Amino acid sequence: MTRHIAIIDGHPDPDRTRFIHALADAYAAGAEEAGHDVARIDLSTLDFPLLRSRAQWTNGAPPPAIAKAQAAISAADHLVILYPLWLGDVPALLKAFFEQIARPGFAIGEGRMPKPLLKGKSARVIVTMGMPAFFYRFYYGAHSVKSLKRNILKLAGIAPVHDTLIGNVESEDCDRADWLDRMGALGSEGA
Repeated sequence: MTRHIAIIDGHPDPDRTRFIHALADAYAAGAEEAGHDVARIDLSTLDFPLLRSRAQWTNGAPPPAIAKAQAAISAADHLVILYPLWLGDVPALLKAFFEQIARPGFAIGEGRMPKPLLKGKSARVIVTMGMPAFFYRFYYGAHSVKSLKRNILKLAGIAPVHDTLIGNVESEDCDRADWLDRMGALGSEGA
C-alpha cells in the first residue's frame, strides 16, 4: 500500500553533514524506492517568525513556508519527525515550527475542549543524542518525546506515534551505517 509521508527534518543547522539530515535522507530514499509519496520539510531552510502572542497564533495568517508545510502535513498519512536532543529537549526552532503549524483550525479545533483535526495520521519520532539512548529513556523518561507525543501530536489527533532513540551519536559506539540501513528499512515500510 502506497503511503503519503511527510518527513520533518528538525535539525536547525543546514550543514548537510549533520547525522539527522543523513537519517532523513535514508528514510526518504527507502520510502521512495518502495513507491511511497514523500514530502520533505527541512526546518534549517525555512524562514518563519516566532509567534509572540496568542492573538498572532489564533488570528494571524501562517507565513508562506508554514502554509506549504501545513499542506504537506495535511496530505500525509504518516509523519516522520527527526531532531537532535538539545539541552534535553527539542531544538527551539522545531518548537517554534510546531507552534506555527498547530494553529487553531489546522491541527487543533477551538472549543471548550481542543478538537483534534489531524486524526487518521500516524507518526514516528526519531531522536539523536550524545548520551546512551537507554539512559535517556529510563533515567530521564524520554521526556521530550513524551511531551511531543502528548502535548502536540496527541492533541492534534495523530496516533499511533512510535519513537526511535539513537544514542552515543558522537562516539565510536554508534554504528551510523547500521542506523542508516534501519532508516531505509523503516522508510520502505512507511513506518
